[in-house]
Amino acid sequence: MGRGKLRIYLGAAPGVGKTYAMLSEAHRRIERGTDCVVGFVEHHNRPRTEVMLHGLEQVPRREIEYRDTVFTEMDVDAVLERRPAVALVDEMAHTNVPGSRNAKRWQDVEELLAAGIDVVSTVNIQHLESLGDVVESITGVRQRETVPDEVVRRADQIELVDMSPQALRRRMAHGNIYKSDKVDAALSNYFRPGNLTALRELALLWVADRVDEYLQQYRGEHNIRSTWQARERIVVGLTGGPEGRTLIRRAARLAEKGAGGEVLAVYIARSDGLTAASPKELAVQRTLVEDLGGTFHHVIGDDVPSALLEFARGVNATQIVLGSSRRKTWQYVFGPGVGATVARESGPDLDVHIVTHEAVAKGRGLPVARGARLGRSRIIWGWLVGVAGPVLLALLLTHADADLGLANDMLLFLALTVAAALLGGLLPALASAAVGSLLLNYYFTPPLHRFTIADPKNIVAIVVFVAVAVSVASVVDLAARRTHQAARLRAESEILSFLAGSVLRGETSLEALLERVRETFGMESVALLERESDVEPWTCAGSVGPSPARRPEDAEVDMPVGDDMALALSGRVLPAEDRRVLGAFAAQAAVVLDRQRLVGAAEEARKLAEGNKIRTALLAAVSHDLRTPLAGIKAAVSSLRSDDVEWSEDDQAELLEGIEAGADRLDHLVGNLLDMSRLQTGTVTALIRDIDLDEVVPMALVGVPEGSVELEIPETLPMVRVDKGLLERAVANIVENAVKYSPDATPVVVSASALGNRVEVRVVDRGRGVPDDAKERIFEPFQRYGDAPRGSGVGLGLAVARGFTEAMDGTLSAEDTPGGGLTMVLTLRAESGTAPVSSELPAQVIG
Repeated sequence: MGRGKLRIYLGAAPGVGKTYAMLSEAHRRIERGTDCVVGFVEHHNRPRTEVMLHGLEQVPRREIEYRDTVFTEMDVDAVLERRPAVALVDEMAHTNVPGSRNAKRWQDVEELLAAGIDVVSTVNIQHLESLGDVVESITGVRQRETVPDEVVRRADQIELVDMSPQALRRRMAHGNIYKSDKVDAALSNYFRPGNLTALRELALLWVADRVDEYLQQYRGEHNIRSTWQARERIVVGLTGGPEGRTLIRRAARLAEKGAGGEVLAVYIARSDGLTAASPKELAVQRTLVEDLGGTFHHVIGDDVPSALLEFARGVNATQIVLGSSRRKTWQYVFGPGVGATVARESGPDLDVHIVTHEAVAKGRGLPVARGARLGRSRIIWGWLVGVAGPVLLALLLTHADADLGLANDMLLFLALTVAAALLGGLLPALASAAVGSLLLNYYFTPPLHRFTIADPKNIVAIVVFVAVAVSVASVVDLAARRTHQAARLRAESEILSFLAGSVLRGETSLEALLERVRETFGMESVALLERESDVEPWTCAGSVGPSPARRPEDAEVDMPVGDDMALALSGRVLPAEDRRVLGAFAAQAAVVLDRQRLVGAAEEARKLAEGNKIRTALLAAVSHDLRTPLAGIKAAVSSLRSDDVEWSEDDQAELLEGIEAGADRLDHLVGNLLDMSRLQTGTVTALIRDIDLDEVVPMALVGVPEGSVELEIPETLPMVRVDKGLLERAVANIVENAVKYSPDATPVVVSASALGNRVEVRVVDRGRGVPDDAKERIFEPFQRYGDAPRGSGVGLGLAVARGFTEAMDGTLSAEDTPGGGLTMVLTLRAESGTAPVSSELPAQVIG
């Protein structure tokens, strides 16, 4: 029995029509004769969805009692016993009631699929587990019901049910999604146009990535190597040289010309040691390409053109961007170069752009990280020059009529020996000296064509030739090795200095450091392993690359860091000379890990300290400030209920007025505490609209004594982009604070003015003012300045006002009032050229 197939209807938000589309598909399948049943579908009292259930067989639900309430869930056993060909299961991310067969509905779906039953289901993009933090940052709501991304990705078909935000809000306003009493709250909170647009973009991008994965899988299964230009993918070939930044920027401009363009920067390193590029420059280029929205890749390959083309075809690229060669003219004798080779072998499906830059033809410099190894091609050329060169030279000299003399012949052969030493090192040079001496003996010293020497002078000449050839070859080879060793030490010092500097500055995370190790040594994966003691198993503190080693003995290279930590590298065995640099990386990895943990512990300690501070202040507020109005209310009520005193009507009115004032004070204090709690937990979400200040400021002055405030709000002011409720609370707190500290005979002045694209609201009092060093402290929670009496507040008014203002992208600051006092400056965003909004719903929803 094979596994069933899963089809998912994916939506950006509730109400886009996922369930309706699923039921429509069920009717189509039934018309084709497919056995289709409803395992669980919730119509949420939506008439059109409920009508679609007519004519479909519904498996009876299972009733579960939980906390004295009866709930219904899908009866998995009943569906398995019924064994339909297709089962409809709505809301895949739903959490089942405790006591159900599985904790999550997607687990119920997995059981049906394992039993060979095809399943059609629905899910919203906000319920994908990996997008929880993103959705919370957009909507301010944390999704508790989630489904693992892998479960959705394994679906055989994913169909996006799309709807524009405007259409969805119209559907909401018409009552097609929620009941009428919930429409206003939904439209002003979760279903705001910005939220819906962002969720829609998430859904479209997620489905696009899923389509891209399917395309890659299809191309791999069918061994398709040609490029399918579904969208522009631009591969940038980097060498680690200074031209890389120019290439990345040029590729980014090319990608911007087409919608959905993608930039992939790739650095190809050889597999025979440290990379030949500057680690510092590569780090800069990695940061640049990521800042421009691209991705950075590190590939191992000895044949750079082939590896680059293989990578480009593997990612289905459409263009390759390369820089003009930095080699000098004479260096082209060793080959046409990477750019020319890639352009020749790219074929008709890949466009190759060769970009000029400032480093063209200025030389590539020394091979900074190849050590003393000369490379296979140079060694081959060295042997060819050292062995075949003397033979060709002998043939040339024997067939030429000119008699150059034995001394000149020896100099020519000596030149070939030196060339062999420069190209291939000592061994090809020694072979060249041996072959040259034999050829000189056979062809140019009497008796000719015999390996004997008649003249003793010629014997001395041959011996001197061999000695000089061996000496010159040794010196040349030693100089080449010293040059490469110096270059290697320079590369190592550059790596270590950059590493130390970045770590000391705190710029390197553990993952970035491990990625640097992988790139530097050309490894497939790198992992930092640790354990509590010798008897405890190894755990992975951090890793990069596919399939990292889980134990040091499983890796090709392991570098211990103390007794209970090790750096494990997989991919190839490193030469001994590379372990010194690796040891430095390992030590720095341990330092970075310790620093990250210390930073995390310090952050937790800071949060605990802040929480303790707030709890202490809250306890003090509850113990005194909140009890003060309660005590007044209690005393007044007790007096009114007393039978010992007969109160007059005026006395009763006065007591009732005291009760009302105490209740208002208590309500204000509790409101500020709740607002501060919302700000501390980050649950304040501003509903930004275009508002006229005349609609807000007068409402904020309701709670202050009559005549204590003067308004100077010009009618010509532009509207401001704010949340009406938050602005009203912020202004009310600021004005109340100003009235509290202002002299009795001097009213507080509230004025407003426009400055460019901002509007300033200034609340001016004539109190005793605040020193400059205390102007920021007055905005901290539970702060009273100076001799403010206990019971006059918990010190949260200005803190709440600033928090609400910043939630609306505004600022709140304090400055001195000329002549004495304090001025609160509230700066808000202005929206010029618009009319006031007269309805609670956006214009596109009305009607």
